[in-house]
Amino acid sequence: MLAYRAQPNPDAMLDRALAGVIASGGSLGDSQPRQVEFFSPNAQIYAQGDRATALYQVEYGVVRLFRLLSDGRRQICAFHVAGEVFGFADGQHHLFAEAVCDAAVRVFRGPIREDKSLLTLAMRELVRAQDHLLVIGRQTACERIAAFMVDLYDRLGHEQHFELAMSRTDIADYLGLTIETVSRVFSKFRSKGYIKLHGTRGVDILQIEALRGICA
Repeated sequence: MLAYRAQPNPDAMLDRALAGVIASGGSLGDSQPRQVEFFSPNAQIYAQGDRATALYQVEYGVVRLFRLLSDGRRQICAFHVAGEVFGFADGQHHLFAEAVCDAAVRVFRGPIREDKSLLTLAMRELVRAQDHLLVIGRQTACERIAAFMVDLYDRLGHEQHFELAMSRTDIADYLGLTIETVSRVFSKFRSKGYIKLHGTRGVDILQIEALRGICA
């Protein structure tokens, strides 16, 4: 299975919440409230400092959120896969958003009204951001990469096989590691029989509980 194609969303709350975030008849400029936009790999969706005028839901593909540090380095803060919502902001975006691969994004433009389900979605993203801080705070590279693999496995519906849309560089920038360390840990997990690799992007999860044990 190619994990980053559009998938049925098991959580109907997403659609209910997003259906309610646009006030009746609301739109901004010439844009329609539920417009779908298509992005090629590395294309920018919005930039740090842009005014926040929409919410976004990934239809297919993968989106990365990142910040450029003062020394030019990139820190990836989140990856979003099919069905997930991003773009929550307090008036302006504090991160860049880019497509990792070919991606389609549903854009919800218009006046956003307060909604309990929308708050739940925002809180979910906050919890995910806190979890990421815990991951990069772990002491070992093995713990970080095991946590990354378990998180993908859970978010992609417990699929044993998936294709990584992100490169080793993306993973390194997400986990605060070097590319060499990421490659070394993947090789270590393969030698232990935890995963099976197909080329540079294909992954089979063979022992998910072993990976959970590493990052427990």
